[in-house]
Amino acid sequence: MPGKQSDEEQVEAGTPENGAEAADDLGGLTLEELRQGQEAALALEDMMTLSAQTLVRAEVEELYQEVRPLGQGRFGRVLLVTHRQKGTPLALKQLPKASTSLRGFLYEFCVGLSLGAHPAVVAAYGIGIESADSYSFLMEPVLHGDLIRLIQPKVGLPQPAAQRCAAQLASALDHIHARGLVYRDVKPENVLVRDPDCRRVQLADFGHTRPRGTLLRLRGPPLPYTAPELCAPPPLPDGLPIQPALDAWALGVLLFCLLTGYFPWDQPRAEADPFFEDFLAWQASGQPADRPQPWVGLAPAADALLWGLLDPQPRKRSPVSSVHRYLGRSWRQREGEAEAEALGEGEEGGGE
Repeated sequence: MPGKQSDEEQVEAGTPENGAEAADDLGGLTLEELRQGQEAALALEDMMTLSAQTLVRAEVEELYQEVRPLGQGRFGRVLLVTHRQKGTPLALKQLPKASTSLRGFLYEFCVGLSLGAHPAVVAAYGIGIESADSYSFLMEPVLHGDLIRLIQPKVGLPQPAAQRCAAQLASALDHIHARGLVYRDVKPENVLVRDPDCRRVQLADFGHTRPRGTLLRLRGPPLPYTAPELCAPPPLPDGLPIQPALDAWALGVLLFCLLTGYFPWDQPRAEADPFFEDFLAWQASGQPADRPQPWVGLAPAADALLWGLLDPQPRKRSPVSSVHRYLGRSWRQREGEAEAEALGEGEEGGGE
C-alpha cells in the first residue's frame, strides 16, 4: 500500500478581524481556534530560540555508537544507537544539512518536545546535535518497525489489533489537537509498533505538523489520505487554514486500510475517481444495494464510524475521538452477512 505524503505548501496564516464573517473567510476557523493555533506557534518559536542556543556541537560518532538503521525517509534517517559511555539504547533521527535548514530541524525537534509524554506518541528527548554535515535529535527507540509491515494486502489486520490501533491513534491525535497542532501525516509508515499484536503503537515523525490555522496549498496530486477540501479550488487565494478535520479524514482512510488491506479510493475527487464517486452516492442514498465493492464485509458499526470520519464536509466530519464510541463492537461482518445485505436482507450500513 502506498503511503507517501502528497506535496503541500505552507504559507503564513492571517488573523481574522472579527467574528463570524472572519470565520467564514477562514474556512470555518473561529477566533478561539485561531487563538489556540497562534499560541501554539508562539510557544514553538520560543522553544526553537532556546533550543538553538543549547545545541550540542559534536560529531554523532563521538557520542554514540551506531547499532543499525531503524528507518529511512525522504528527508532523513533514524538509527538505533547506544551511548558510548553508558550503553543506553536510543533512537537518533539524523537530517542532512544539504536538504534541511536549521529552522526546519529545530521546528520538528521542538514539536516533538512540545507534545510531552503520551503513551501513543514517540517521546523526543531534549538533546539536539549539530555536526558538520547534519542535525540530529534523540528519541525513545521503537524496535519492531512500522505498521505497514503488519497490514496484509486485501486482508488488513485482525479486528482486535485494528481496534487497538484505532484507539491509540485517536488518543494520540486528540492529544496533539488539544495543543493547537494538526499532525497532517497519518499513514502506516508513521505508526511504529512495539509488538506484533499492536498492543502498543506510537505516532512518529512530526515534520509535517503545523499549528491550527496555518494556511496550506496542495501542490502535487492528491492521495487517499488527502482530505477533499484540499483538492477543491481554494477558498482563499493563499490556501486553506488547516484544522484537525484533516487528521480525522486521514485516520478514517487508515482505519479502512486496517480493516480491508487496501485503500477505499486513489484520490477523493468524484470526477477523477469512480470509487470515491460510488462512496458519495452510497452516502447520499444510505441503501445497502448502493454499497461500493471495497466496503463489502464491513459491519454497520464500522460504516457509521468511517462515514463520520470521512464526511466530505469538514464542518460535519466527526472528531478523531469518535473512534472510542465504536470500540468493542464488530467492525467486520460475519461470513454470509455481506451476501445477505447485498440481497437486501441484512442491516442497512452507514450512519447512525
